[in-house]
Amino acid sequence: MSPDRPRQIRLNLNLQTAGRHDAAWKTLEDTAGLVTDVDYYISIAKLAEQGKFDAIFLADSLGSLGAESVRRPWRGLDPTVLLAAIARDTDRIGLVSTVHAIYGHPFGVARQLASLDHVSHGRAAWNIITSQNPPTLEALGLSGTLDHDPRYRKAEEFVTIVTRLWESLPPTAIVNDKPADLFIDKAKTNPVEYDGEFYSTHSVLPLPGGYAGRPVLFQAGASGHSRAFGARWADALFTGQRTKDLARRFSTQVKGLAASYGRDPDKLVVLPGLWVIVGSTEAEARQRKDALDAQLDADYLLDQLAERLGIAPAELELDAELPYGKLADGPGSSVLARHREQIVTEARDRRLTVRQLLFNNLSGGHRILIGTPEQIADNIIEWVDDGASDGFNINIDVQTEGLERFIDGVVVELQKRGRFRTDYEYDTFRENLGVA
Repeated sequence: MSPDRPRQIRLNLNLQTAGRHDAAWKTLEDTAGLVTDVDYYISIAKLAEQGKFDAIFLADSLGSLGAESVRRPWRGLDPTVLLAAIARDTDRIGLVSTVHAIYGHPFGVARQLASLDHVSHGRAAWNIITSQNPPTLEALGLSGTLDHDPRYRKAEEFVTIVTRLWESLPPTAIVNDKPADLFIDKAKTNPVEYDGEFYSTHSVLPLPGGYAGRPVLFQAGASGHSRAFGARWADALFTGQRTKDLARRFSTQVKGLAASYGRDPDKLVVLPGLWVIVGSTEAEARQRKDALDAQLDADYLLDQLAERLGIAPAELELDAELPYGKLADGPGSSVLARHREQIVTEARDRRLTVRQLLFNNLSGGHRILIGTPEQIADNIIEWVDDGASDGFNINIDVQTEGLERFIDGVVVELQKRGRFRTDYEYDTFRENLGVA
């Protein structure tokens, strides 16, 4: 980056079916077919590319229908297959596919993602996850979970094998020597001979591991194990910080860990999730949010909040702040504990009432920003300039209108200030993301 050029902000689109708001689907005429409507997702991706987003990010949960799946439409298509379809109708936008790193076999994932990278001409990325939620365990017929140490040892083996396989057939090994009747010179390959605690392989991937270098690596998670894992392997981290102080602390720590592994910390991009609701005035934006909130079941949300806080619903008064003295030792996994910390910290900092918390994206977990394009651009720039993030994974309230509002308003505002591209500079995702 030129020393005279302002620091560029990274923006990915977190693609949901109808939108981030749990009532978004109720505002659309026909949502039953959206779950498998490839053309619908392609239209969103093309719109995001017009807005010069860095990437389309497809979250995924390997498993059967979860509790939230029966309450709103959820994208059920395999993310890599869907992104391969999107690749043929887009040119520059990155394509981030979420694939598990503790289930299945590394060889299949290596071939799958290398294929996406070739289909998209260098725009593929792998979002590495290690979650063990009940729907996944039930779908795969598993009876138990791995503790943190073995889970991340397993993930380390998985990613190690995948990345080595991506290097196993370098383009130079494809000699294409017709007189010698030799297409591949095996002496120039790098066979993977791996026998580990969890996985083994003795193989060469039957295609080069990427179109122009390997696919980009994303990683999602916030535990100590996850931070160390991401700092070692990932090019970008998808996180869930809801306050700037927590986000700055997270970013500082993971970039420091990356440096301790001998990496350039500037090549590790930190992208918290951010849900935006845009209006021509702040009042209009809040009215838009209130109209959506009115279609939700407040009693259900109260039960959800109480469960996350580890407290009985009767202890929560709608128009009062949280009973902080009763929240010291909430139950649950470390994931729930971190989510609870984010909720409580934000509620205390903003002096939110229980009623306000109910409609504060508890299910999605990410921070909500409501306002005009100028207000939202101010906040995005503030977080980036204060070291809390390098950009954001953007969540849209209702597709596709909300995305159009964000592009026409916030993106244009960031472009006016010289903080976001007006066109793609490069062909590959790795270059456009700034981690080449």
